[in-house]
Amino acid sequence: MFRPLSAYIGLRYVRSRQNKGFASFISASSTIGIGLGVMVLILVLSAMNGFERELAKRLLSVVPHGEFIAVTKPIDNWQQQVETLEQFDTVTHAAPVVKLGGLLQKGERLKALELRAVVPDYEVRVSRIEEFITEGSFSALTGNSMVVGKGIAKKLQVGAGDTVQLLLPRNSSGNGQFAAPIKRNMNIVAVFDFGGSIDETLAYIPLELGQSIAEIDDKVHGLRIATDDVFAAPKIVREIGMKLDSYVYMNDWTRTQGHVFNDIQLVRTVMFVVMLLVIAVASFNIVSSLFMAVNDKKSDIAILKTMGAKPSTLMFSFVFQGLTNGVLGALIGALLGAYLANNLTDIVLFIEQSFGVKFLSGDIYFIDFIPTELDMRDVVFTVISALVLSLLATIYPAWRASKIDPAKVLGQGG
Repeated sequence: MFRPLSAYIGLRYVRSRQNKGFASFISASSTIGIGLGVMVLILVLSAMNGFERELAKRLLSVVPHGEFIAVTKPIDNWQQQVETLEQFDTVTHAAPVVKLGGLLQKGERLKALELRAVVPDYEVRVSRIEEFITEGSFSALTGNSMVVGKGIAKKLQVGAGDTVQLLLPRNSSGNGQFAAPIKRNMNIVAVFDFGGSIDETLAYIPLELGQSIAEIDDKVHGLRIATDDVFAAPKIVREIGMKLDSYVYMNDWTRTQGHVFNDIQLVRTVMFVVMLLVIAVASFNIVSSLFMAVNDKKSDIAILKTMGAKPSTLMFSFVFQGLTNGVLGALIGALLGAYLANNLTDIVLFIEQSFGVKFLSGDIYFIDFIPTELDMRDVVFTVISALVLSLLATIYPAWRASKIDPAKVLGQGG
């Protein structure tokens, strides 16, 4: 319940404390500490939101949500199998794939890569690869052609329109000697720039070419699916895999990229706890400033009590006085945090360009920039947390102020 008298007294004490050098410093340090803690926590949460968004938008737009890979023999009649998978409510689209590994050569330069033999019309339904094409066209993937990542193209110094040699392992003849690799001259028809480590290893070739190299006729190694809820993919893949007629390995994106999502959640949790502790430490500076205020205002408190002021009125006046620091710090921190969070990507890019540094490398991480996404729920929760901690810090000093005995204080003064 709001008490006008308590607020008035608390406000008077706040103003009088501004003239006290050390007390003013302690009060200002708690406000600044709370503000910095709130600001940094909002920045961290926004960055983690950005990483989650980019994970779903970029990495999981190219990495299959789920895969069913044949166990003993290739999957026959894949067209019908695709139709069967798409009949499940949780599956948006399905596509065939043949997986191969090989080397790409241009002159004396070599690059190991993972090959996916796909049908372009099917592939664009389960991935958003077309959105990342920077040279050429993904639909031109026919015959002896291939689409490579920017990292591969940079390593071999090639681009769309260039010819390279593809080296693929050949099945052993059984005499203990290694067979000569299969060699294919390939035309690069497109280059994609995902902005992460996949650019360094992934390439696409037509399904017919992959089937010919793998010698599996019109069969495929597996089927890929896109789900309506990417974070429910493990459950969806298990449910569908148990209903299929053939024996398959059930894989989902968490098997290969789940560590990225887990790392994001771990960093979010750790940073949240750390920054909340920073806010708590700053909030409990309020305890020191209030104890100083109580000792300084003992005679005023005693006079107010003799004039009939209730203990609750005095207690709420000091709560209001301490909570002022929390409110100011939380609001200033929230405003600064929201502004910086909305511009975090541009700020980090400016720092990188100014000092010639790179905080994230596309060779290691799935993106090469610092993403951000401000969620107002994070802002509200952070501000409320700071205010609650500030309120808790005021209770004990305010309670001590309400318990001062006027007789002792005035007697000592006399």
